[in-house]
Amino acid sequence: MALRIAGRGWRDVPLRWKLIGLVTLGTILNYLARSTLSVAAPRLKTEFGMTTEDYSWVVLAFQASYTIMQTVAGGVLDALGTRLGFFLFAVGWALANMAHALATGWPSLAVFRALLGASEAAAIPAGAKTVSEWFPPRERPLATSVFQMGTSVGNMIAPPLVAFCILAWNWQAAFIVTGGLSLIWALLWYWSYRSPADHPRLSPAERAAITAAREEDVDAKPATRKDLLRSRAFWGIAVPRFLAEPAWQTFNFFIPLYLVSVWHLDLKSIALWAWMPFLAADFGSLAAGVLPTWLMKRGVPLVASRKVTMTVGALCMIGPACIGLAGSPGVAIILFCVGGFAHQMLSGALITLCADMFDSRTVGTASGMVGTSAWIGGMLFTLLIGQSADAFGYDPLFAALAALDLLAAAVLWSLLRAKPRASVEIQKG
Repeated sequence: MALRIAGRGWRDVPLRWKLIGLVTLGTILNYLARSTLSVAAPRLKTEFGMTTEDYSWVVLAFQASYTIMQTVAGGVLDALGTRLGFFLFAVGWALANMAHALATGWPSLAVFRALLGASEAAAIPAGAKTVSEWFPPRERPLATSVFQMGTSVGNMIAPPLVAFCILAWNWQAAFIVTGGLSLIWALLWYWSYRSPADHPRLSPAERAAITAAREEDVDAKPATRKDLLRSRAFWGIAVPRFLAEPAWQTFNFFIPLYLVSVWHLDLKSIALWAWMPFLAADFGSLAAGVLPTWLMKRGVPLVASRKVTMTVGALCMIGPACIGLAGSPGVAIILFCVGGFAHQMLSGALITLCADMFDSRTVGTASGMVGTSAWIGGMLFTLLIGQSADAFGYDPLFAALAALDLLAAAVLWSLLRAKPRASVEIQKG
C-alpha cells in the first residue's frame, strides 16, 4: 500500500519539477566529477611530486577551458536545443573525467583537466535554459535553487566516495567511477527530456500553468549576442559574477589542500570533514529559492527580490573571512560552512536573474557569457593562490573573498535597475 501511495504521489508531481530533478541529478554528477581531483589532490601531489604551484596550474587548465567554453556551450545549447546539446556535453565530461586515470604527471593531468573543463561548461547554462523554458517567473528562483543544490551535493558526495575508491582500490578508480556515473546519466537525459512544445507527457493544464504568467517577465529582453553586450542588465549580472565566483572555486579546489597544509589532516579526516561546507551550501541554495518568494509576497518587485537575496549572501561571507582566527580545524570547517551557505545563496540569485532578464531563445548564450565572466574571476584568483599560498598562507585570501562578494553586491545594486512589466502578486498559502 505504501508503495502504491508513493507511486501515486510521484505521478502527481508536475512534469516540470520532475525534469528539474533530472537536471539536478546531472549537476550533482557534474560537480562530483570535477571535485574528484580536489579530494585526490593530496595523494596526487605525492604521486607526481607536485607543488601547490604545480597543482594550481592543473586547476587553471580546467578553469581556462571552462571559461572559454562557457560562452561557446551556451551558444551550442541555443543552436542544438537543450536535449541534444546537454547530452553531448555530458558524454564529453564523463569520458574526459575517466581519462584522468591515464595521467602520468601534472602536465598530462592538466591536459585531461582542460578537456573536462571544456565539456563541463554546459551544466549551468543548460540548467538556466531548462528553467527558462519550463517555469513561469514566480517559480524560477525555487527551480534554480533546486538544480543549483546539485553543485553542493556533488561536492558533498565527493570526499567520502573518492576517499573510499582510493583506499579500496587506487586513485585511478576514483576518476573511472565518477566518470562512469555521468555517462549513465547522459543516456537517461537523452531518453527523458523534451522541450515543452514537444514533450508527449505534458498535460494541457500544466502547459497553461507554464505559459500563464509569461506576462510577469521583464520587458525588452535582449534577443541577440550583440544586444546582450549592449545591455546594462548583462553587465549588471556579469560583473557581480566575476567578483563572486572566486569564493566558490576556492572552496571547490582548495579546501582539502588547506586542511592538509594548515591542519595536517589525513585522507580519512578529509573524508570526514570536507563534505560539510557543501551540505551547508545546499541550505544556501534553498534559501536562494525561498527568500525571493517570501519577499515578493510582501510586495518586493521581482528583480529587487533577487538583489536583496544576493546581498544577504554577500554579508554572510564575513564568516569565512575570519578563518584565519580559527583555533582548530573544526572551527575552520564551521566558517567554511557559513561560506558555502553564503555563496550558494548569492549565486542562486544571480543565476536566476539570467532566466529573468534574457529571452528564452538566448538564455543559454547569456548564461554562458555571464559564466565566462565568472570563471575569468575564478581563474585569476586561482593564479593568485598558486603564487602566494605557500609563501603567505591562506588567511588573507579568505578575507579577500569576502571583500569581493560585498563589492559584487554593491555593483549589482548600482547597475541592475530593470523593472518588471507588472508587479508580481503571489497569494499566500
